[in-house]
Amino acid sequence: VQLQASGGGLVQAGGSLRLTCAAASAFNYMGWFRQAPGKDREFVATVTSSGRTTYYTDSVKGRFTISKDYAKDTVHLQMNSLKPEDTAVYYCAASRYGDYVHVRNRDQYDSWGQGTLVTVSS
Repeated sequence: VQLQASGGGLVQAGGSLRLTCAAASAFNYMGWFRQAPGKDREFVATVTSSGRTTYYTDSVKGRFTISKDYAKDTVHLQMNSLKPEDTAVYYCAASRYGDYVHVRNRDQYDSWGQGTLVTVSS
């Protein structure tokens, strides 16, 4: 699955940004990982192809919302109340064959988009 990510940028703490990822074909679920300097890539959020089920890492619950366009293979990540610790390169990822138990595991995702940098200043 070819993925095209957009969004990101520089924002002050407390601000908002929206990331978008468009897939060229269908998927089981699609979402975002992020990688801060010197750290491993970590799961952020994902949504199933129906758009009905979402998963989040604890640190973003209540601040980030992932959603899927009803008629398109496009996923959005609305990020509110951003904190400096959210600063990272964000990667869109899609899973065509992954199970629904390990959605937070990187190895469930077979397609990755280019990273987009999110910088939150304090």
